[in-house]
Amino acid sequence: MNWQQTIEQLETGSVRSAYQDESGNWQANVDAKKAILAAFKAGENAEFNGAYPGFVDKANLPPRQFKVEDKVRLVPGGSSVRRGAYVAPGVIIMPPAYINIGAFVDSGTMVDSHALIGSCAQVGKNVHVSAAVQIGGVLEPVGAKPVIIEDEVFLSAGVVIVEGIVVKKGAVIAPGVSLSASVPVYDCVNQKMLEKGAAIPERAVVVPGTRPVKGDWGSDLGLTMACALIVKYRDEKSDASLTLESLLR
Repeated sequence: MNWQQTIEQLETGSVRSAYQDESGNWQANVDAKKAILAAFKAGENAEFNGAYPGFVDKANLPPRQFKVEDKVRLVPGGSSVRRGAYVAPGVIIMPPAYINIGAFVDSGTMVDSHALIGSCAQVGKNVHVSAAVQIGGVLEPVGAKPVIIEDEVFLSAGVVIVEGIVVKKGAVIAPGVSLSASVPVYDCVNQKMLEKGAAIPERAVVVPGTRPVKGDWGSDLGLTMACALIVKYRDEKSDASLTLESLLR
């Protein structure tokens, strides 16, 4: 396996660590993930002098460096984009933020302070990744699907999305929402519970919620567990409230 070539292709965006099949479902690119793992195995720890004095990491996976012609705005202050991550022209990265290997961040996306985009996570066009958002990554098992954030999604402050959750186009995730395969999502508009691990629907507005703990003991104590609630679907009013200031870009 030529991991060097695959890492370069991931970095240019010509290869992605996840893709949509003919049915529109997202699948892991197993070969790409195997190449990433091979790169880690092949790498030796080394001291990064020069631009990164005092840091030690795999010598073959240094942080990326950007130039003006890349049309990426990486604001000074402790952010890092690892080698093998694709960052499209028009992306803004505010400090400190971290984008890991195999991740894909498409054009027009804002990555705010203290945000993490994990290994192989896929982030679409014109996404707002607010402060302290944590988008989980996954390398093993190689067949495991990474987190997918489709175009025009708004991730509010402190959102956590892990375990291969897919957030469909135009959805809004309110501050403090946590989404994983084990967190139930209730669609209050259509009065149904989404299947375990199902994608967040297009243009859904999701807020944090709670549900009662089952059993007499938990009920008597008034215990509750976290869940997520779809309380509406985006309309013109909500679109206007989420419009990003073009001058910031």
